Amino acid sequence: MRALLTSLTIISAISLSSAAFAANTTTGTIRALDAKAMTLTLKNGTSYRLPAGFKDPGLKVGEKVTVAYEMIGKKHQATAVTPAQ
Repeated sequence: MRALLTSLTIISAISLSSAAFAANTTTGTIRALDAKAMTLTLKNGTSYRLPAGFKDPGLKVGEKVTVAYEMIGKKHQATAVTPAQ
């Protein structure tokens, strides 16, 4: 019984911690891309802070992209930006 309870506790802890770190994703069209300020703004008005060391794969205004992001307070922190398929 003790082993079962321990196993269930560990499984619950792993499930909850991985859900807390899950990134959100969205797809949209680029309205503005500022490499100097490290920001990306989509047509819907949402701005994302690009990650440190972001390598621009040749993104252009008007291009459709998928953005993986996390909420840091009330700010959107992009973890990945890729051209949408």
